[in-house]
Amino acid sequence: MKNYAILFLSLFLFSCSSDNDEPIKEVSVDLKFTHNWGGTDVTKSDFNKIEFENSKGVKQSIERLRYLISRITLTDGNKKEINFDGYKLVDLDDSNNLTHALSQKISEGTYNLSFTFGFNTEDNKDGVYKDLNTASWEVPAMLNGGYHFMQLDGKYSDKDGNPQPYNFHAIQAYDQTTKESKDTFFVVELGTVSIKNNATITINMDISQWFKVPNEWDLNILNVMLMGNFEAQKQISDNGRNVFSLGGVSQ
Repeated sequence: MKNYAILFLSLFLFSCSSDNDEPIKEVSVDLKFTHNWGGTDVTKSDFNKIEFENSKGVKQSIERLRYLISRITLTDGNKKEINFDGYKLVDLDDSNNLTHALSQKISEGTYNLSFTFGFNTEDNKDGVYKDLNTASWEVPAMLNGGYHFMQLDGKYSDKDGNPQPYNFHAIQAYDQTTKESKDTFFVVELGTVSIKNNATITINMDISQWFKVPNEWDLNILNVMLMGNFEAQKQISDNGRNVFSLGGVSQ
């Protein structure tokens, strides 16, 4: 009789365990890129208007904004990383370009989201990405080749109130005189996201931060020819670490 009781109890516990053992859901994740200037939304409809005031009190416009992210990674609570192949060239001028579907499904759960701004040294190989070559994203050989990380172009009002061009381009820093190069890519740690269903994660860029912290940017001094300016590239990289933030998650 005792053996029958043990058998019954074992079957009961197994049945309860089976009832609670629901399969883990596999879900798709998209990234959505939004842009603002100090909290005010920026879209391509705002291009060519000298109305954005930077921390120096200089007004400027945006005529083009393109930037590249790579090595998108989701890390779970056990420090296990899911690394997504490829890269994304975001172009604010193309509204159809402002989302990116991650290349594989993931298990529902809680993750830390990160990505690399630009290419790291291993990935920044001269001429190997055909789509980026077509997009005129290459860096000239005289500046050590590879690819841009960002192109932000527009005009600013100079001290006399006249519009002048600026080309705020980010690349790997390279000193043409000493032949020294310095890594100016950086990893953006966006924080924690909880994924339960197919989800869209919003990533915000505050464009004003490129000109703000820790290097308050003076467009009257640093405006064009920045790609070949070793110190300027290091400062652009430093400022970029304050640019991105995590928005909402819709699912």
